Amino acid sequence: MARSAPPSEPEPEAESEPSELDALVASSRILLCCGSGGVGKTTTAAVLALHAARQGRRAVVVTIDPAKRLADALGLGADGLSNEPTRVAFGDMSSVVPGGELWAMMLDTRTTFDTLVSRYSTTPEQAVAITGNRFYRNISGALSGTQEYMAAEKLYQLHHDDRFDLVVVDTPPTRNALDFLDAPARLTRFLDHRVYRALTAPSKLGLRVLGTATQLMLKPIAKVVGGEVIADVMGFFQAFDGMEAGFRDRAQTVLGLLRDASTRYVLVASPRHDAIAEAGFFADRLADAGLVVSAVIVNRLHPWFGPPPDSVGPLDADARVNMAELHQVATRERAAVAPLLDDVGPAIHAEVPLLAGDVHDLAGLTEIEGHLFAPAAGGG
Repeated sequence: MARSAPPSEPEPEAESEPSELDALVASSRILLCCGSGGVGKTTTAAVLALHAARQGRRAVVVTIDPAKRLADALGLGADGLSNEPTRVAFGDMSSVVPGGELWAMMLDTRTTFDTLVSRYSTTPEQAVAITGNRFYRNISGALSGTQEYMAAEKLYQLHHDDRFDLVVVDTPPTRNALDFLDAPARLTRFLDHRVYRALTAPSKLGLRVLGTATQLMLKPIAKVVGGEVIADVMGFFQAFDGMEAGFRDRAQTVLGLLRDASTRYVLVASPRHDAIAEAGFFADRLADAGLVVSAVIVNRLHPWFGPPPDSVGPLDADARVNMAELHQVATRERAAVAPLLDDVGPAIHAEVPLLAGDVHDLAGLTEIEGHLFAPAAGGG
């Protein structure tokens, strides 16, 4: 009898290699997640920070969007986040590299503005005069552009906080996100404007010229809003005198931070045509500013089933029809996304399939993490 061949040694499994997105998260200091509303941007930002923490990094995710979706995604509840970072418990720590931490916070524009005023006031009395001014209390949380600049300020603070080595920012919907990126430059232009310089001119000559030049304008305004409002406005600008240098210097520093090589822009989209159009608009604006999109993440894509197999028999006719319809939907979605991917060129591309339900806890974030950071097979 012929002897049977000895059993062969099992072939070693191919080692997995980190995905490109994994490498991006590992090498960035700041990740800015941008996109239109309703595309899963907040959830994506939370997942990126969660994954960085699993890598052993100390990551903080901050939302500028006043909606409280970040707290919901982290399972913290509507009141679970404030203007100060809160550490998030992982639950299962088995997959976390030692040293990894996840923190989260939600921007409070007024509190951040108060802190900034206190920092740059020349005296404690000046800070009290500003924060107690009625005009200031009205604009500190509502004036157009204030939120965006305070967001840039908070980004600066977190970047220089020794507790963190990665800041992930969930920005507002696309066009407001562009306001956020432009906020430092707009503040600098405002501080250099001749009207601002006249309003804060400390000399009697400057105030007399201001009164003469604006008398006709202020009188009708005072009739509408009241003389006390005009007095509050004038009092605010006069109290602000001398603080411009600190604000201007910080604005320039933040602008440099947004252009730093370790700051990466992640574009989040869904296969809806309006979301793709907004994403393309943002990519073009970044290009105009000399910045690039580092990654595109497309959420809520229908799975790619492929054509119905021939093995599906007559008894499964309904299944054959359903699979054909799903194949058509998936094909249309990828066709809609294709122009955006062409537009951003070499940017990393990652996808998340359409899930059965909304994400509202760490288990849901972990499921999405598995899709985004699926390792590539190596050895080939």
